Amino acid sequence: MAICEHLSQAGDAPAQTPAGCEECIATNGRWVHLRRCLECGHIGCCDSSPAKHATAHFHSTTHPVVQSFEPGEDWRWCFVDSQMG
Repeated sequence: MAICEHLSQAGDAPAQTPAGCEECIATNGRWVHLRRCLECGHIGCCDSSPAKHATAHFHSTTHPVVQSFEPGEDWRWCFVDSQMG
């Protein structure tokens, strides 16, 4: 399977809040795992987290690709094409 256009053209924006999920920090929430938006650097929590802020960020911005923000992981996910890279 060929890699999708979004994954092949994804940027590498630095993390805006390396301490954790921006929204969870602001609301005193909790997260399970973190994802970094490769377009703007937003850090959001994964879909296993109660608030699912990374997916909410995609829906509000249409920024298509996130990368795991967990130590030792470097996989990427395209929301548009539901493809991992």
